[in-house]
Parts: sequence; structure tokens; C-alpha cells
Amino acid sequence: MDKLVYLAEALTPFNLVLALGGVLAGIVIGALPGLSATMAVAVLVPFTFTMDPASGLIVLGAIYTGAIYGGSYSAILVNTPGTPSAIATTFDGFPMAKRGDGALAISIATLASVSGGIVGALMLMFLAPPLARVALAFGPPEYFWLAVFGLTLISALSVGNLMKGMIGACLGLLMSMIGVAVIGADVRFTMGSHALLGGINIVSGLIGLYCIPVLIDLVATKDPHLKVESDTSGYRLKEAFAIVMREKFNLIRSSVIGTLVGILPGAGGSVASLVSYSEARRSAKHPERYGTGEPGGIIATEAANNGTVGGGFIPTLVLGIPGTPPDAVILGALLVQGIRIGPTLFTTQGSIVYTFIFGLLIGTILMLPVGLLVGRYAYKGIIAIPKAALVPTIAFMTVIGSFAIHNNLNDVAVMLGLGVIGWILNRVGFAPSPIVLGLVLGQIAEQGFVQSYLIGNAQGNVPGMFFARPISLAIVAFSALTLFYPLIVGAIGARRARKSKTDIIVESRDGRP
Repeated sequence: MDKLVYLAEALTPFNLVLALGGVLAGIVIGALPGLSATMAVAVLVPFTFTMDPASGLIVLGAIYTGAIYGGSYSAILVNTPGTPSAIATTFDGFPMAKRGDGALAISIATLASVSGGIVGALMLMFLAPPLARVALAFGPPEYFWLAVFGLTLISALSVGNLMKGMIGACLGLLMSMIGVAVIGADVRFTMGSHALLGGINIVSGLIGLYCIPVLIDLVATKDPHLKVESDTSGYRLKEAFAIVMREKFNLIRSSVIGTLVGILPGAGGSVASLVSYSEARRSAKHPERYGTGEPGGIIATEAANNGTVGGGFIPTLVLGIPGTPPDAVILGALLVQGIRIGPTLFTTQGSIVYTFIFGLLIGTILMLPVGLLVGRYAYKGIIAIPKAALVPTIAFMTVIGSFAIHNNLNDVAVMLGLGVIGWILNRVGFAPSPIVLGLVLGQIAEQGFVQSYLIGNAQGNVPGMFFARPISLAIVAFSALTLFYPLIVGAIGARRARKSKTDIIVESRDGRP
């Protein structure tokens, strides 16, 4: 009965307006490259100090979940992830848009995002304490192997040329080591430039490697940037719903993966979406279609990165350990409001927490009509804008987005430099995705490895630190399965083909038709 009271509190007109406005603002901000969910939440935190704690949390949670979903718009329509968690959405989203299925791709992304967000919020409501204890079991070795697991996705992202994908990932790993080391403070690969002391910011690298090559190609060719559908008046919602229902196991699995990865501090939506994409491709009947405009890829990535929203709040609320950067900002807002974070939070201040969780659920559900409405006009608008206006507009947003991260022109210079390098690499067959994967996971892998080595060396058991922990061994096993699965499937397929050919020859020799 108490939870019904909290639900009624979340459904008050004021809280509904806050949730609706937060989702809309988050979608718009998330769709703009460089303007991340963290930035949106951080800017609006001071406005919540005058609100009731539950209402303030509702608007911050709505902005957060809306921004994570909003990153799919630019990922699908202009091949530029609006947020790092939308990296994998570009793999199949943009190919769908190029062939005229942009509206369908956005509808699929909306349904998957709402479903993933609901699963994450429900798991936050019912499973927070036990899942938080799982997060405590992860130490530096587990984070290292988790990053290695992410790097094995190169085999999934490099369809047709695994060697170039591995080289691209190595370039990304080298980029992640530029600047001052997190542990030890060694200065590396800066070439004497002060601009590189802070390293390559992930968002700047993301914008440069994905967006600038697209802008250069738009200028260099006369072809339209997207095909115009014969009928763009509808949402194609019925068709999208049928596809999502056909991929329901993929949807549920990806939502759960996103929530579980979300509870690991520092992992975030980018890791969750890449892991979910790999699992979706591995278990698909036609894995070769992934990367060419397969709806299952969009479902996997969008369900996972929105599942991390609810998952990230689990260690934040129960342990006071923020799962993602936006969670850290929201944790600060909680402390300012005088809320004590810890395992007893759900009992001592349950009215605030459960009202917030119901508000998060309501905001996620509101994402369906708001997302479809914004997506419809976004798609039609992108198609209608001539390239002469679209290119400078996107270029302006990339510069502003890169600068706004740290209010530093060095980030803009790095973004432009990486963009030119990315365009050159694209021309010789190197896709940006493995490079970005190495850049994102390199820092996690390095920090986990160095910490694990130092701890193991102090204990006199370095091999045991890496290979004697149950969770680490499980992640290693999954990594090996993901890496060698394409080879195993290929070998089985070749053996079946040889056996079928042999049977045909034997039958022909026996005189059978």
C-alpha cells in the first residue's frame, strides 16, 4: 500500500510536468554531439535545490534518461553518436537511414529505449540491495578483464577485415595512453605539446572520428545525404512493434545486460551497448547482416544503454558509489538535499526514493510519445534541409560541443585533427568503430591492469590476482567465446558444406538422383 502512495505522489501534475519537461530537454541535448547527459544534469542541478527532494530527483532522472535516448537521433540520421553510449547505434542505424528507413529506425530505437529503461527502473525498485553487493565484488582485475571482453568485440565490428579492425583498435589504445597517466602520473606521447597533457577526451575523439569524416564526404559528393521515403507521414510504429516483438529475447537480454553493466562503477552505457551488440550478433540467425542495417543491432544497443540508467542508480543509492558520471552529479544533489546515502536509505527515506523511482518509470514511459513526435520531425527536417545548410550547422555544433566539455580550445583542435585522420583512415578501409572502442576501453583496461599488478605484486601473487578470482575467470571465458565464436561457426559451416558435397557425390556415383 505504501508504494501506491508513492506512485500517487509521482503522478501529481507538478511532477508529471517536471518529468515531461525533463525528458524533452534531455532528448534535445542528447541529440546534439558533445552535449552529454552529464552536462545536462550538471547545469540544471542548482535549479532543483528549491524543489522538494523527490521532485528534484524526478526532473534530473528524466533529463538523464532522455539524454541517453536522444543520442540515437544523430547516430541514426547523421552517423554521429550524440552521446558515447550511442556509438554502437551507428553500426546499423545509419545504414537503415541511408536506404530510406530512418523513420523506422527511430521508432525501433524509441521502443527499445523505453523497454530498456523500464527494465532498469524495475530492477532498481526490486533488486537494488542484492545487485549492489554484486558491484562490490568487482575489483581492479574484474574491470581489466571487462575491458578486454569489450575489446574482443573487434571481431564483431570488423566484418570483412579483422586485421584492419585490430590495427584500428590498437590505434585507439595508443590514443587512450596520451597525456598524464592516471596511475604514476607519467607524461606519455605528448610530443612536447601542452594541448595533449590532458589526453584525448572521449567525447572530442567521438565527434572527430565519426562526425568530421561525414562532413567532408557531404561536401565532396553531390549525392543526397539521405534517401527520401515515398511516405514519411507515419511513424511506421506497427512495423517497428512487429520487429521488436520478433526480437523480444534480444530486447530482454540486452535490457538485463545494460542494467547489470550499469551497476559497475565506471563502465557506463558505451560498454553495455557494445557488449549487448556483440551478444545479439553472436546469437542471431544471420549475423552477417549486422552492420548493414539490421534492426536487431539497434534494439540491442538502445535497450542496453537505457537499462544502464536504472542500473547506475543501484550503487549510487545503496552504496554511495556513482555508477556513471551523471549519477555522480545526482549523488551530489542528494547530499546537498541532506539525504543520507546507504543501505538503510530505502527504509529511512523510502518516500523520497520510491517516489523518485516511480517518477523515473513515468519519465521513461513518456519518452515513447515524446520520442516519436520529436523523431518524426527530426527525420523529416534532416531530409528537407539542403546540404549547403546542413553541413555548416553540424560543423558549428561539433565545434561548440567539443569546446563545451572543458571550455578549452585544445579539445576543438584535437577533435579537428582526429577528424582529418579518421577521414584518411576511412579512405583506406579503417572503420572508426574499432578505434573508438580502443579509446573508450583503453583507460579502463590500463587502470585495472596497473592496480591489479601493484596489488598482486604487494601480495607476492600476480598470476593469482588475474586468474584465481571466480568472476575474472567467468569474464575470461566469455571473452574467449566471443573472440573465437565466428571462427568456430565458420569451421562448422565449412565442414557441413564439405559433408553435403561429399553426400551429393556419393549419391551420384550410386546412380541415385
